[in-house]
Amino acid sequence: MSRPVVQDTSSSLRKALALLDAFSEHDVELSIRELSRRSGVARSTAHRLAADLVDWGALERTPRGLRLGVKLFELGTKAPASLTLRNLALPFAHHLHEVTRLTVNLAVRQGDEIVYLEKIASPALRVPHTRFGGRAPLHATALGKAILAHTDSADVDRLLAGPLVALTPKTIVDPDLLRSELDRVRRERVAYDVEESQLGLFCVAAPVLDAAGYAIAAVSVTGATALDEARRFAPAVLTTAFAIAGARRSGSRARPSAEGLAQRTRRSSARSMSRDST
Repeated sequence: MSRPVVQDTSSSLRKALALLDAFSEHDVELSIRELSRRSGVARSTAHRLAADLVDWGALERTPRGLRLGVKLFELGTKAPASLTLRNLALPFAHHLHEVTRLTVNLAVRQGDEIVYLEKIASPALRVPHTRFGGRAPLHATALGKAILAHTDSADVDRLLAGPLVALTPKTIVDPDLLRSELDRVRRERVAYDVEESQLGLFCVAAPVLDAAGYAIAAVSVTGATALDEARRFAPAVLTTAFAIAGARRSGSRARPSAEGLAQRTRRSSARSMSRDST
């Protein structure tokens, strides 16, 4: 017996994807009613498509409704570009974590947001922060600014012409101020986020550049301290970004010297203390 032909397949696919896209970092479990409301898909259609997605493994049933399934994680690990970069960068990220004892993040750009490819958490960071696979606006994070500063200028102009959402009272939403900030990041190769994405946190990020000088990713450390303290870690973050970029070009995963990273951090700390005493 032949299977029935599915009518309007493209429309059904779009609706199914809309259901998956309805979940967020803070709403990991949703009822059919809420899925229908968020996605704009009729409740009866949402119920039918959700059943198909459960059968395939993209969704899982819970006592309170539905959540994203393990099948999506398995599928995500097959994405070649991000997977290769993550695997390549992971030894360097772990080394940066060992040296600084701070939370280390690796992110790439997707649209006008960053997506976190890796997070190595520090037990000392008590404030809830990012998660693997999470997203954040480019303009509101050090990682995003590091990437944005090394992006095509026309693309930067387009983003600055649109609305810039404030995540905290300290998020830079003035286009002129943000452009000046990106100019500084481009010169120094280091971006800072001091309570711009989340109150109580700082972040220091550096871009991972390709041979043409465009950012393909960014690496950062995050902690709960002030900007002067954050600047101490900039050399170690920058060294790690250089090492990841170099390893990507050569195909090597040799880790940077722990002593080398530590020396850079100590030298920067000494310079910072010297400035503070003058």
